[in-house]
Amino acid sequence: MSQSSIQANHLQAATILLERRQNGTQGDALPAPIRPDNLETALAIQCALSELIDVPIAAWKCGLPTSAAPYKWVLAPIYASDVHEASEHTYKVWAREGQIKIEPELAFILAHDLPARAAPYTPADVDAAVAGTRLALELIDSRYTHPEQLTFYDHFADGVFNQGLLLGPAVDTQLAQQTTQLSITLSIAGQPDISLDGQHPAGMPRLPLYWLAEFLRSKGLGLQAGQAVITGSYAGSPTVPVGTDIQIRFGELDLIRARFEGK
Repeated sequence: MSQSSIQANHLQAATILLERRQNGTQGDALPAPIRPDNLETALAIQCALSELIDVPIAAWKCGLPTSAAPYKWVLAPIYASDVHEASEHTYKVWAREGQIKIEPELAFILAHDLPARAAPYTPADVDAAVAGTRLALELIDSRYTHPEQLTFYDHFADGVFNQGLLLGPAVDTQLAQQTTQLSITLSIAGQPDISLDGQHPAGMPRLPLYWLAEFLRSKGLGLQAGQAVITGSYAGSPTVPVGTDIQIRFGELDLIRARFEGK
């Protein structure tokens, strides 16, 4: 297959996923000829979608590869149109059966670019680029009707379940970067509080950020000043109802209040 044909396949796959993302629809796995079956192809589809959507990348999600799953590159861009400020209080989301999944995370805000370059990025380089830390909720969704039946490559191409990002208050950066464990309390109006013993999946919450900066550099890509980077949920993906006031407390750091409404 020619290079132009391969690129056309990536563009076709990205066009299908982008239409679902913008319309809140779900569908089957991509057609076999354009369905990703490896990491590089899935990443190429992600990149093609970023070109098609023509909206700036305002944030990234990432996770740290493990020896148990070295075939997983956990990263996805989050577009400016899908990033919300917690001060707005009410947020329009694509809901499924009146509910949405959220992931309580920390977001590291970049003060300056970490562009593609010849020299690798060290943790010290990345630390120097972090302007601050905010509480965050990743908003979860899939563009597939039966995501549980599909492969990691399918989900990687689709943005690893990301629907958007809700940015909460700023917190102490030095304290946050050392927070491996965090008690999460989820309060839903009219229901008993839910307490979760949160633990960061990578241990130290900045480890995935170090990996992301170096990974993007190795691919000729980079991070930009002002972008937020989330690095993993402290408490899985709890489900909350739309049309109801909720509150998520992140231990002693602070809390986020929100209300989601279906689009």
